[in-house]
Amino acid sequence: MKFSLIEGDIKSFENEVALEMQGPIKHFERDLAALRTGRASTKLVEDITFECYGQQMKMRDVATLATPDARLITVQPWDKSLLADIEKALQTSDLGVTPANDGEIIRLQLPQMSTERREEMVKLLGKKVEECRIGIRSVRKDAQNQIKAAQKASDVSEDFAHRLSDSLQKVTDNTIKIVDGMGDKKTAEIRQI
Repeated sequence: MKFSLIEGDIKSFENEVALEMQGPIKHFERDLAALRTGRASTKLVEDITFECYGQQMKMRDVATLATPDARLITVQPWDKSLLADIEKALQTSDLGVTPANDGEIIRLQLPQMSTERREEMVKLLGKKVEECRIGIRSVRKDAQNQIKAAQKASDVSEDFAHRLSDSLQKVTDNTIKIVDGMGDKKTAEIRQI
């Protein structure tokens, strides 16, 4: 993305950078929703894809997903002929749960998470947090390169380029603080028994 580097207009630059940094955060939010915390959530299965009607379809597009209790997810396809395909997709997914198919509905009984499994999930969460930080730093690097190029081409003054760089770092720090907060909250959910 090309950021506006108009002499004296730091606010527009900050807004554009913050908006661009929302991309990695949105991706991170989807990753967080799919991380298992010990409590059943339809988000664990809604994005699982499988071959259906000659194309790749997501679970949420072909079935009613529900969580009748804290450790049970139900998948009720709108077309009963898809039961076997859905069951196979759930078995091959990384959920680690064997689906129970009664011919009408598929039930996924989530086992109680062990302390060891919870710590594995926390480690995975740490990787997701770091991936998001890398995405944010990538946006910062692109903006920093544009500032340097504009300064080199004499489009902006050295003083203004320095102020833009300071502002960029401030936006980056604030965004990373938000991501860390989201990660800490999810870690607490995962460790909660």
